[in-house]
Amino acid sequence: MIDIARTVAQEAGTVLMERFGRLSGAEIERHGRRDVTTAADQAAEQHILRRLREARPDIPILGEESVRGTDVRAPEGLCWIVDPLDGTVNFVQGIPLFAVSIGLVEDGKPLLGVVHVPALDQTFWGGPGSGCFEGERPVSVSATPMLQDAVVATGFAYRRDETADNNVENVQRMIMRTRGIRRMGAAALDLAYVASGRLDGFWELHLEPWDVAAGAALIRAAGGVVTDQDGGEDWLFGRHIVATNGMLHNELRTALVPRQEA
Repeated sequence: MIDIARTVAQEAGTVLMERFGRLSGAEIERHGRRDVTTAADQAAEQHILRRLREARPDIPILGEESVRGTDVRAPEGLCWIVDPLDGTVNFVQGIPLFAVSIGLVEDGKPLLGVVHVPALDQTFWGGPGSGCFEGERPVSVSATPMLQDAVVATGFAYRRDETADNNVENVQRMIMRTRGIRRMGAAALDLAYVASGRLDGFWELHLEPWDVAAGAALIRAAGGVVTDQDGGEDWLFGRHIVATNGMLHNELRTALVPRQEA
């Protein structure tokens, strides 16, 4: 299953790279002030859907573009959860920080994940019990024990000016409490970098399951911890996540502003 996901993610990355830096204005569709999708997203997702269905027609697929605008519900049993292009704004801007994300879950629990970053030629893959790898090299989470020594990452919702939790106060807090904050613009990449020890932690609000399914599997495979902001297991469909090396998890989680309902 991991081999299938790796192959398909890398093929989708090739589809993306054929259009990276070559998009016309007609190939970019706006869904709000900041939310965009492109012909590349759609072409990559169609390729992923076709290839996964060929390999395992018995497993349903939850893909970002195919369910856009619908009510997303937690699947029962096995399910692929796919983001064909995480970091679309970066892609449109010509910034190479974007990824293909393919995760497999069973009853909402991560079994495996692949995060492929085609412009940087990086592929992260693995799953709980199988280990985590970058290419063929085993990787693990960092050993940073305290928040004050940590480099962490986060992001912001497209509709941050319309939500109760816009994450701005959290960033203000973390600027003072950490060594540094990074804002990559692609949650799947952030999570893969936590799994590989490049980052010590990550949190974000208002995420979708395709943003986090693969990356969370990688972090758990690499020895890290993934929860929702309250410390529970509602991170896949609950739209808020905290992911760390484990040692500083509670310190990061409890330093965040208590969540508000939108």
